[in-house]
Amino acid sequence: MSMEVDHLVVAANTLEEGRAWCERVLGVAPQPGGRHALMGTHNLLLDISAPNYPRAYLEIIAIDPEAVPPGRPRWFDLDQPAVQDRLKDGPALLHWVARVPNLDATLAYWLGEGIDAGKAVEAARGDLSWRIALRDDGRRLRKEGLPVPIEWQGDAHPTDKLPASGVQLLSFEARDGLSAQLATPKGTVELQAIEATLGA
Repeated sequence: MSMEVDHLVVAANTLEEGRAWCERVLGVAPQPGGRHALMGTHNLLLDISAPNYPRAYLEIIAIDPEAVPPGRPRWFDLDQPAVQDRLKDGPALLHWVARVPNLDATLAYWLGEGIDAGKAVEAARGDLSWRIALRDDGRRLRKEGLPVPIEWQGDAHPTDKLPASGVQLLSFEARDGLSAQLATPKGTVELQAIEATLGA
């Protein structure tokens, strides 16, 4: 199935901790994102587009303390005690999201391979709208480092309004443990993901 790296998900205990981590580790300040009413989360964004990874960005995400609880498990394992305990030690790469041309076809194909990536859910923030796969339990897929698939609606994409950050995604590996190498003002930085302990 055709898919491209859309964004990397770095989780933080609070957005302020995520902002400080970005400035300390990557040497740049992230841009304001917004709130996800559907999930009770909010985010900051950083353009990490590169020739091999067009329209790619880094999302720093945290549970929004001012949001109404979503009444369901939040995405990316954010409600899992093990993840919350790890984030007390500082922000970390948590997962990745892949752009697909047809979310329904992707989910059907994966289901045929025995992989339950969840259901297609519509979401929006500002002038952006998308369809994304969500499992009822909010868990990340761990089989072969599979991502959360996303299908953007229309032409709008977060990178369209993000300024050049001076950070580029150099390489990305998901099959044997999620890791990413970034070119930054502080040199090459490697991020290693928090392992998923459960999931398909």
